[in-house]
Amino acid sequence: MSDLLTVSEVARILRVDDTTVRRWVKQGALEAVVLPHVNERQAYRIKRETLNKVLGSDLLEAAKAE
Repeated sequence: MSDLLTVSEVARILRVDDTTVRRWVKQGALEAVVLPHVNERQAYRIKRETLNKVLGSDLLEAAKAE
C-alpha cells in the first residue's frame, strides 16, 4: 500500500501554502483521496506515488530524508 500524505506534508515538500495544494486538488491538477467529513473542511490525502510523478523520485527521496 502506498503512503498517504496530508495536505500540510505535501505543501512542505512542494514549498507552497496548504491553500495552494487544496486548490490544485479541486482543479484536478493533483490527484487526491477525499476523506469522509461532516460539517468541516474537506480533508484530502495525496499518494506518495502521485508526488513521484509530479516531482520525480530523486527529489521525493531527498524530502523523505529530512
